[in-house]
Amino acid sequence: MPTDAQRPSSITPTIDLDKSGVQHGHLRLPYSRDDSAWGSVMIPIAMIRNGNGPTALLSGGNHGDEYEGPLALFELARTLSPKDVNGTVIIVPAMNYPAFRAGTRTSPIDKGNMNRSFPGRPDGAVTEKIADYFQRQLLPRADIVLDFHSGGKTLDFIPYCAAHELPDQALSAKAFAAVEAFSAPWSMKMLEIDSVGMYDTAAEDLGKIFVTTELGGGGTSTAHTVGIARRGVLNVLKHTGIVAGAVDQRPTRWLDMPSGDCFCFAEDDGMIETMVDLGEPITAGQVVARIHSISRTGATPQEIVARMSGLLVARHFPGLVKAGDCASVIAVAVE
Repeated sequence: MPTDAQRPSSITPTIDLDKSGVQHGHLRLPYSRDDSAWGSVMIPIAMIRNGNGPTALLSGGNHGDEYEGPLALFELARTLSPKDVNGTVIIVPAMNYPAFRAGTRTSPIDKGNMNRSFPGRPDGAVTEKIADYFQRQLLPRADIVLDFHSGGKTLDFIPYCAAHELPDQALSAKAFAAVEAFSAPWSMKMLEIDSVGMYDTAAEDLGKIFVTTELGGGGTSTAHTVGIARRGVLNVLKHTGIVAGAVDQRPTRWLDMPSGDCFCFAEDDGMIETMVDLGEPITAGQVVARIHSISRTGATPQEIVARMSGLLVARHFPGLVKAGDCASVIAVAVE
């Protein structure tokens, strides 16, 4: 029986991944459904190739309710000229395209969370098939990967670019250098709650330089955060030498997430009251948020207490919260 690595992907690119110049097309994934017996999911892709320089794989819409990445990458795909490129730029503005079209974090087709679906399966559900194509066809081509995120509908972040501390210190150093070049207002040494199945982990396990972002949230974007994304992606391409010119370096403040104490979680359902605003300092033991009962009057709010000192870098966004939701994230400044 063939292994997953031996099975062909059901996704077919409508562009030639080895051709020079500019190409705009789709990753076509057959998807038979009630309203289209021989239908397909058509994931937009662009490729700009010229010369023999490095390859950058740029993606947004890993989660479908995060918009800075798609806005920056659709424009980059439209405006980047081959004459300005030495190497290859692969652009997938909306990686989990069904989720992007629905404006949801996960796919409306199979409820798949793209960023928990790697390495994927060629014979799996739609989300797994997309992950498998990235894992076996696109990631191996890349030297550097930039995957845009923000908080979606349920979180709000200070705008930062991030990479992870890795056992391979040389790879970490290259990733953090790219974060510095991105030049967001904040730069993060990022800790994940659970890295299993993440696109980040898949890329890093293949030895790729991996950079990501959290640029705001609330299921929308702002002129400020989109500007950071557009400037940042060009800065990364300049940093790698794929695009000529000097990096537009802006001041950035480095932050670190040293342990799981960075995260605070709700233990009850209710209405959340944030007691500290984004970017403000917080001390261990300070109340970072309160959860008010909405089922009866007279109940004492549950207090969520910070387990470490630092800055508030993320908060739960909607007014209502459920037990187990992430209420806040704290990071420490790196001097």
